[in-house]
Amino acid sequence: MTTTTDRSLGASPQMRARIAGVFYLLTFVAGGLALRGRSLGPYFYVANLIATTAYVGVTLLFYGLFKPVNRGLSLLAALFSLAGLVVGTLGLLRLASFPINNLVFFGFYCLLIGYLIFESTFLPRTLGVLMAIGGLGWLTFLSPSLAKVLTPYNMLPGIIGEGALTLWLLVFGVNVQRWIDRSHAAKPVLA
Repeated sequence: MTTTTDRSLGASPQMRARIAGVFYLLTFVAGGLALRGRSLGPYFYVANLIATTAYVGVTLLFYGLFKPVNRGLSLLAALFSLAGLVVGTLGLLRLASFPINNLVFFGFYCLLIGYLIFESTFLPRTLGVLMAIGGLGWLTFLSPSLAKVLTPYNMLPGIIGEGALTLWLLVFGVNVQRWIDRSHAAKPVLA
């Protein structure tokens, strides 16, 4: 049996986790600025572009990090995130109108990421639970009338869950040995 080094896996999982944390932080900062709305003038679009680009980075890095847990669910999560980003961007630029709020896509994304974290062993299960609860908050946007009644309280679980995950990734990253163990377990053994 051969041992796998971080070099053979590409960028180390710790580095990917920390970079994802940085991109998540950029998403929070730029997204927070964008919430000030069009009063920012042209910077409103710049802030949205930065937040969207950073979230694409988070999505792609998370796909790689969580592939060893469940490749199919990791891909599905990434597709929900990317769909939410496309719907949000097209709506923002008034290039297309959709009957669904883009936060619904992020609700499914957070639920799936929460599950993947819970099953991962290389991140604390508590973060998975917080992300899943955050996803439920975003899913209230399936019903515009319900979301209107619950706003801003329905956004708080997502901010807490995603914020906690961001801080964890920045400060602690992932348990590299457990990630490598999951990666080995996920790969088929060739005779």
